[in-house]
Amino acid sequence: MTDFPYHTALIVGAGPGVSAAVGRRLAGLGVKVALAARNVEKLKSLCDETGAVAFAADASDAQSVADLFAQVDARLGEPDVVIFNAGARLRGPLTDLDPTDVQKVLGVTALGGFHVAQQAARRMIPQGRGALLFTGATASLKGYALSSAFAMSKFALRGLAQSAARELGPKGVHVAHFILDGAVRNARWPDPTDRPDSTLDPDAIAQTYIDVLRQPRSAWTFEIDLRPWVETF
Repeated sequence: MTDFPYHTALIVGAGPGVSAAVGRRLAGLGVKVALAARNVEKLKSLCDETGAVAFAADASDAQSVADLFAQVDARLGEPDVVIFNAGARLRGPLTDLDPTDVQKVLGVTALGGFHVAQQAARRMIPQGRGALLFTGATASLKGYALSSAFAMSKFALRGLAQSAARELGPKGVHVAHFILDGAVRNARWPDPTDRPDSTLDPDAIAQTYIDVLRQPRSAWTFEIDLRPWVETF
């Protein structure tokens, strides 16, 4: 038994990095964990490790997200923590980008956040409690050259999170937006030997998510930014 205030979590856009680290922490606290991704095969080892259940879903499609929540409800119970980690990137000169590709980025990262938030809110508002977390990036605050589509989508996601926090907070739902301001460490992108801890450790990020979820409602965080100690900002 733990004093953790939530029981069932759904992580949308799950993969081997931040989502996996958060999933492990939640499972370790006794939370039932659902992981959603387009390709669930990549989640098999994590499910075997944590007991999480994987569901196939496309965040950009409203019906797919509605079906996902219905499946999670039936299998694990209504989630009282929903974490939106889905995202898509597209780089290139503004003059050369294919509008169809830009639309896909917005569909996953921005509209996908709306689809997930809507389904989560429909479940949490009647209960008068819950937590809805959004994962942002440096692009949530700054639009870099050759990254217009990603900046548009992350700016939109941050706006959604702000609006949702103001609407749902008074109804008992904790909405928080996490700005990951730096590269996230992974097997293909380890820290240089001469610059240890110069990337964001997924386990350290996960600990911050858990800390925010533990907050009493008299002192909720809406937005928090995380960066390595050597990152400029």
